[in-house]
Amino acid sequence: MTSVLNSILKFFFPSKMPKQKALHFGAGNIGRGFIGALLATAGYDLVFADVVENLINALNEKKEYEIYILDLERTDEVDTIKGVSGIISTNQEAMDKTITEASIITTAVGPNVLRIIARGVASGISARRKAGVTSELNIIACENLTGASSLLKEEVTKHLKEDADKEYLDKYVGFPNCAVDRIVPPFSKDGNPLAVGVENFYEWIVEEPAIKGTKPEIPGMKLTDNLTAFVQRKLFTLNCGHAITAYLGFLKGFRTVDEALRDPWIEDIVHKAMLESGAALCKKHSFNEEEHKKYINKIQKRFQNPYIKDDVVRVGREPIRKVTPGDRLVGPLNMAREFGLGYSHLAKGIAAAFLYENKEDKQSGELRAKVEQKGIREAVIEVTSLQDDEVIGEIVKSYEELEGLKRANL
Repeated sequence: MTSVLNSILKFFFPSKMPKQKALHFGAGNIGRGFIGALLATAGYDLVFADVVENLINALNEKKEYEIYILDLERTDEVDTIKGVSGIISTNQEAMDKTITEASIITTAVGPNVLRIIARGVASGISARRKAGVTSELNIIACENLTGASSLLKEEVTKHLKEDADKEYLDKYVGFPNCAVDRIVPPFSKDGNPLAVGVENFYEWIVEEPAIKGTKPEIPGMKLTDNLTAFVQRKLFTLNCGHAITAYLGFLKGFRTVDEALRDPWIEDIVHKAMLESGAALCKKHSFNEEEHKKYINKIQKRFQNPYIKDDVVRVGREPIRKVTPGDRLVGPLNMAREFGLGYSHLAKGIAAAFLYENKEDKQSGELRAKVEQKGIREAVIEVTSLQDDEVIGEIVKSYEELEGLKRANL
């Protein structure tokens, strides 16, 4: 009833309606350059939550920040995002107040951090119930992980101790999953900690049936009732190709993704890997084959954007997560096998991930340690959960071939 009344009031008295509040976890480049920007542009009173004090202090001082479009078509354009503020996410009193007032909550913190923020979200939901708020709240985890919002809901529920809070969550709080796509590389501009650079392209697709109450009116947010297809299309194409480019680029000593793709050998493997995943996706979700090929070509052009200086070390980080069964490399390989399709270039990408080394990345060290202690075959079986001897043999063969390339470029 509250949502209907608000809609009526908004229609007849638009100037009288207060701005809706949005809370976004993650004030980093991705948060500011993508979802946060869409929320602020849509007219929300946007509050960023983060543990990095200098970012939060800068947001509260300036109340705005600049987004630089790093694209061949819009190289000189700057968008200013206004009316923003921030809170330290460990300040639970401030968090409870903001969650009580918010109509939408989003995240861009990385999949592994969802469990960390869940306790604070649960506290805010409890505070919201105790304050008597009966308007709906939607919480959307905008992460490169299938079912991220569902995962966050599970974690939040663990911290709700009172049955009344759990009942409130089920009735008033939605956790729609989504697919997100925008390349936001590391960026600096005149020492401004808030300036962010992004590519022009973006895509935010949200699971419509899971939304509670009135659908949010956010330009740039697309609603669908078949989210799985879009999540897998993005994860098994863009994220797949991005990761393989990074791992092969690392082996050949390239610094950035665009540099790596200037190498014909890398470009050929990446393109063919995306074609392999694409063939499987078209079988699985009935995508139009020609349209999907155009989608692949568009993605490859995005990777080659000379204004996006995306480090292969950054793109390749957390390799263990990226070679787990449902993620960007093993996921499309398994789907290709499901339909009896080729997967040799996907196997080469998986093999390259096992050769990636980054002293600042914990997972990289753990993965290399598994290979050294158990051998590549057993390491592949343990991390990927693959069991088929032919598939494992293909990955091991590629690993041994690429290992020589790595030694040659050290």
